[in-house]
Parts: sequence; structure tokens; C-alpha cells
Amino acid sequence: MTSKRPNFLIVMVDQLNGALFPDGPADFLHAPHLKALAARSARFKNNYTASPLCAPGRAAFMSGQLPSRTEVYDNAAEFASSIPTYAHHLRAAGYHTCLSGKMHFVGPDQLHGFEERLTTDIYPADFGWTPDYRKPGERIDWWYHNLGSVAGAGVAEITNQMEYDDEVAFHAVQKLYDFARVSDDAARRPWCLTVSFTHPHDPYVARRRYWDLYEDCPALEPEVGFIPYDEQDPHSQRLYRASD
Repeated sequence: MTSKRPNFLIVMVDQLNGALFPDGPADFLHAPHLKALAARSARFKNNYTASPLCAPGRAAFMSGQLPSRTEVYDNAAEFASSIPTYAHHLRAAGYHTCLSGKMHFVGPDQLHGFEERLTTDIYPADFGWTPDYRKPGERIDWWYHNLGSVAGAGVAEITNQMEYDDEVAFHAVQKLYDFARVSDDAARRPWCLTVSFTHPHDPYVARRRYWDLYEDCPALEPEVGFIPYDEQDPHSQRLYRASD
């Protein structure tokens, strides 16, 4: 009976534009493996993230609760251990719950229901990213994305984020093979493997063999041209000043 329970492979990425995955990968994407996976997977075309930030979005996904309930509002907020997650529920149901990759768990609890963690997190689990909200007028380079994300974009064969994602993928694939090697029905447990990548988080960097696939791609051209500073909304002007 246990072997007939479904297994779950959850793949997470950062800052993936919804236009690229309207209901599975868009037609213009050169992603044969993702398209094959999407073709035989459950897809939710109307889904959305509860928060556009790394930590709040992941806490909401893990718990099924909004940031207003988890109280994880930014990347320096602790995800309380008292909040149940899907990993807790699946583990209680007999699943082997496993995590490979980035989860932005801030605080001493680095598992939140996962039985096993295959990699470290990419960022320290501390409160160092807390903005000084008492000084709203100061430069916000440290707390918001700035022009460095644009200047740093392009082609590279290795970066800190690329190296981390390579490690995440390696350990995830290794674990899938380990699950498949269990031949004893009595020892086999259903599993849930969550694989969480950093990319395509900015700065948008890719290896040459992938970058060149999208040279002169009409679907990636901006639909809205440059908006003069005086015509921008106050928030956009503030970000623009931080990028100057």
C-alpha cells in the first residue's frame, strides 16, 4: 500500500516571469526537459506567489499562509518553528521529506519539517538583511535591487549563484537515484523532494551555450519603452535614484 502512494518532486526557482510559463514553458523557450516534465505534471496556470521576495514567498509556500499570518515580511524575518508546513504534514503521513537548495530559513530552525537537507542554504540564516526603517530617505542599495543587477548581467561560465545551483541539481539527482535503488518494499517510503534554485534571480547571467539561444528573440523584447524620470511614479523614482 505504501509503495502506491504518490511521490512529490517540487522544483522552485527565483524570479521566474509568469509570461515565460503561462501553462508550462512558453513555446519559444528552448527547454525540452522542462516541457516534457510539464506535459506529465499537475500544472496550475492561475497560480501566483504570495510575496515577490525570497523568504516571504517561500514561507508562504511552505505553510500555505499569507505573510500577514506568517509575519515573514522581508528576507531578514524569522520563519517561526511553530508554523506547520507541508513538510511537517507529509512527514507525519510517513513520507521521506527532503530539501536540496535555497529556502531562506532565517533563525535556528533550518529544517521546518524536512527530514533531511542535502545542501546548505546560499545565504546566512541571520538578521543581517534587516533594513533600517528609521531612515527611509537614505540610499537603499543594500535593501533593493539596483543598477548592479543590470551591469552585472550577461555571459559567465561560473558565478557564486551558478555554482550553488549546480550543487543543488547534483545532490537532487543523486537523491532521486537513491530513492529508486530501494528495492525492499518494506523499507520503501513515499518521498517528497523539494529542489529550490536561485536562478533566474538577477543579475541575469547564463553560460554562453544558453545565452546564445535567445539572441534576437522577439518574445523577449520589452513591450514598454523607456519612461522619463519625471513621468515615473514616486516609488520608481526612488528606485531610480538608488540605481544612479
